[in-house]
Amino acid sequence: MFSKACEYGIKASIFIALNSLEHRRVGPKEISKEINSPEAFTAKILQALVRNNIVNSIKGAHGGFEIDKKDIKTIMLADIVNAIDGDNIYKGCGLGLQQCNADKPCPMHEKFKLVRAELKNLLESTDLESLALDIKLGESFLKN
Repeated sequence: MFSKACEYGIKASIFIALNSLEHRRVGPKEISKEINSPEAFTAKILQALVRNNIVNSIKGAHGGFEIDKKDIKTIMLADIVNAIDGDNIYKGCGLGLQQCNADKPCPMHEKFKLVRAELKNLLESTDLESLALDIKLGESFLKN
């Protein structure tokens, strides 16, 4: 459903948020290792997250990536998805047809419309803080 870049962007954001809650910055190598993503690909994703004000990049000896602690609870999954994939997830055809709309629907159009609406609600109501805290409490994991 999400592009690979978007999956990595979500995982990277959660990992950065988790560390930011502990007042710790993380470097790109550590992030790519933790989310099991190639370093160069992770760097591009992190650039997109910085450009879209999801994460902060601090240069220097004690640099790395962080999220202001006060912002962690206000950043929603929808913000990350939009930063990486745009809003195509809300518009695309469930069968991947180039043109699918109410006038010329695919066989799954009406059913997929409901799924997209639920997904949009999920992404717009899920914040980074809750996901990071679930990991901190051992209720969920970023990797197996």
